[in-house]
Amino acid sequence: MNEAPFSTAVATGTQANPVLVEVTRGSMVESRHRGSIAVVDAAGTVIHGVGDIARAVYPRSAIKPLQALVLVESGAADRYGLGDAEIALACASHRGEPVHTETVTAWLGKVGLSPADLECGAHLPYDPPTMEALLRAGGSASAVHNNCSGKHSGFLTAALHLGLPTKGYIGREHPLQQKLFRLIEEMGGEPLDATGRGTDGCGIPVFGVPQRALARAFARLDDPAGLTPQRAAAGRRILAAMAAQPVMVSGHGNFVTRTMEIAGATVRLKSGAEGVYCAVLPGRGLGVAVKIDDGAGRAAEVAMAATLRRLGAFDAAQEAALADFLEVPIRNVAGLRVGSVRPAAAWPF
Repeated sequence: MNEAPFSTAVATGTQANPVLVEVTRGSMVESRHRGSIAVVDAAGTVIHGVGDIARAVYPRSAIKPLQALVLVESGAADRYGLGDAEIALACASHRGEPVHTETVTAWLGKVGLSPADLECGAHLPYDPPTMEALLRAGGSASAVHNNCSGKHSGFLTAALHLGLPTKGYIGREHPLQQKLFRLIEEMGGEPLDATGRGTDGCGIPVFGVPQRALARAFARLDDPAGLTPQRAAAGRRILAAMAAQPVMVSGHGNFVTRTMEIAGATVRLKSGAEGVYCAVLPGRGLGVAVKIDDGAGRAAEVAMAATLRRLGAFDAAQEAALADFLEVPIRNVAGLRVGSVRPAAAWPF
């Protein structure tokens, strides 16, 4: 079936972003989520734009595949014999399942460090069965359970390889964080000196990135024209690792993992906090960045799924397999379906 073409109109100034996702209950729309979508190629051309995509947003954890470039292009991954599992984990917002925590612990041991060197802080596993098992066994939260522990292991490994201090590696003035800032600026192609500044949940610096620049940065992981050979090769390796190890990137059964398990040849996907999602369409040189204004993750997931569908990322069988992510059922306590989270009826393209 032919889809309607994307709108290329971009909101500016005080224009409100359009409603992208609506939540139904019975016969009524109960809630609505506004947001913006940028689909950009590696040259920086906005292929499709919805809402204010010039606005700077905090990429949050969606940025991790870009941050992993330092680990790979520096030679650190090769020096310490890291494979797809570790590289995918460097891109991860994981759920603290044993496959994640055991890999982080082994990785740190391989480079001569331990979980005590992680500066991300500790929280209980996000995976409910893993959390329950840990508590029943009398265990407690560790830094390896932190959903960002793979990224932090990558930072530590890169710092070791580059001869930088491992203590304080999360500090804004640390040379590694400065290198990461410049890398994102280079990949997105827009200056970031005047954008917002903050601190992420895992302690690292965050900075605003125009949404269109974020999408372009992801596009360049697939289409590396103008990048150094080392960075181009690193981008290809990161995308390959994400496809080979989708469970490492996110965990079992969720939208990110299932999408790459089902459509890994055509999509790489990464979620972030506060309603951010980013994607790469391999072989097409396109990057996608979604931001939901109110920060709702449920809306960002559905908006990204709808965008990928309209970009032709899924065939009919893949759409059928991902149906519960394209329109997420809402069920009551008894398990009866009572509504859904779906793309807005007045979808903007």
